[in-house]
Amino acid sequence: MKNKTSIEVNTIIPVEQKVGLKGNYSTFLFECGCDEAGRGCLAGPVVAAAVILPTGFVCPLLNDSKLLSESERDTLRPIIEKEALAWGVAIVSNQEIDGINILNASILAMHRAMDKLPLRPEFIIVDGNRFKPYGGIPYQTIVKGDSLYLSIAAASVLAKTHRDELMQQLHTEYPAYSWDQNKAYPTLKHRAAIRQNGTTPYHRMSFDLLGEKRIKKLIS
Repeated sequence: MKNKTSIEVNTIIPVEQKVGLKGNYSTFLFECGCDEAGRGCLAGPVVAAAVILPTGFVCPLLNDSKLLSESERDTLRPIIEKEALAWGVAIVSNQEIDGINILNASILAMHRAMDKLPLRPEFIIVDGNRFKPYGGIPYQTIVKGDSLYLSIAAASVLAKTHRDELMQQLHTEYPAYSWDQNKAYPTLKHRAAIRQNGTTPYHRMSFDLLGEKRIKKLIS
């Protein structure tokens, strides 16, 4: 995907650390990393985070949230929130997801997270390969960016931990679905609970909740 920016591409020079995750992708001081969590879940919101880290930020434990244990993510969250120059977390509800689809909802959540930043980003880097312009700020999408760049990894940790916390709260309302464990991902136990108990107000009705569409696709 081409870089949608008014700045010439050759002015954007990657700045890398010698080891571990990379620092800024660009030469801008206030570079913001964005990532989301919960895109593939059957219920609950999609949550996104935006993080601007200080120059020279070092945290050996930091990595893509999917490669970290729950205890490691919980350890990293207060460090990121304390050390970041700015951070924001935002959600897009399941009802909104059903209305605009999960891709648009994920991007909207990132935009809302950046709306909460006390600093205006000068450049944005996004995990994945799809994004929409935000406030005229130049940006770059990066596939597997959460395992390459510090700010995206930090955003992935905040998005994941904040969403897990929210799903823990929703679990108290609907304990039959085990959201405290599966976080509303399409596990066998979650789908079995939907079959037995029906859906909740938090389920994404536009999703293949029982996995039947996938089965039909495999058979056809």
